[in-house]
Amino acid sequence: MAKDILITGGAGFLGSNLALEIQRREPGAEIVLVDDFRSGSFLNLAGFRGDLITVDVGRLDWHRLFGERSPEVVYHLASITDTTVTDTATQMRANVEGWRHLLFCLAGKSLRLVYASSAAVYGISSSGQNRVGDPERPANAYGFSKLQMEHLAKRFAGENPQISLAGLRYFNVYGPRETHKGSSASMIGQLARQMRAGKRPRLFLDGSQKRDFVYVADAIEATLAAGLVTKGEGVFNVGSGKARSFNEVVFCLNTVLGTQAEPEYFPCPYRFFQPHTEAALSATEAALGYRPRFSLEKGIEAYSASGWLGRELAQ
Repeated sequence: MAKDILITGGAGFLGSNLALEIQRREPGAEIVLVDDFRSGSFLNLAGFRGDLITVDVGRLDWHRLFGERSPEVVYHLASITDTTVTDTATQMRANVEGWRHLLFCLAGKSLRLVYASSAAVYGISSSGQNRVGDPERPANAYGFSKLQMEHLAKRFAGENPQISLAGLRYFNVYGPRETHKGSSASMIGQLARQMRAGKRPRLFLDGSQKRDFVYVADAIEATLAAGLVTKGEGVFNVGSGKARSFNEVVFCLNTVLGTQAEPEYFPCPYRFFQPHTEAALSATEAALGYRPRFSLEKGIEAYSASGWLGRELAQ
């Protein structure tokens, strides 16, 4: 594993889990986090011993902060992750222009670069697996911004062949350290909070819509594997490989929480709501050696055992 690592969005959900896992596996690694705390939380970084730079990635002054230093691996996870932010300019400035600035800072260096894309680039599909190479039809500003990031990455890779570059289309990631996201946290986390509070879990329509829910430990394994790629450019799905319904999520939560909550169904207010997501993983497995270990049941059990499931954070 690399010993000189930069993670943007380091106080966020994926970033904090990644930083703490690298620290656990490689205690001698020098890990630097970048986060402006627009949506991250210091509570996610309990036990973190590395450096933390508080700045917007789009305003990062690389020379002042790092000089000629070139880390071995950069994980770019900073982003607006709330898919209900519908203002395109806001999504594009934060996600695309921040990414463009980071690429400008890294041009000419020799390193491995991993960045967060999203399953939202696929848009609305009725059923079946989502495969890299399928037509991308993002249905919201968030998905559109992530697709533009992929386009930028491909062009940058052509101009900087010495940099290996991997984009990860994360599906519905859930698990510890997402509580700070509030209404943009995973539906698993949100439903658990409702049920622990004695409320009925609220689901759109009839709850039969399906998502590829991937436990954060699996997402981190894929991210670390992408950081080992030493050449080329590519985009890879990161999911569980199996779509599960929201009704099944409620059933699993009832089992783990010892509740008997019945869903409350209501109309979906979002035109861009995806009725079905499911990651095709054969290409990811071939390139990264990634095989998810957690089913929905095992993931929710692990989430509960962590002490974070349904937790409220005072900030």
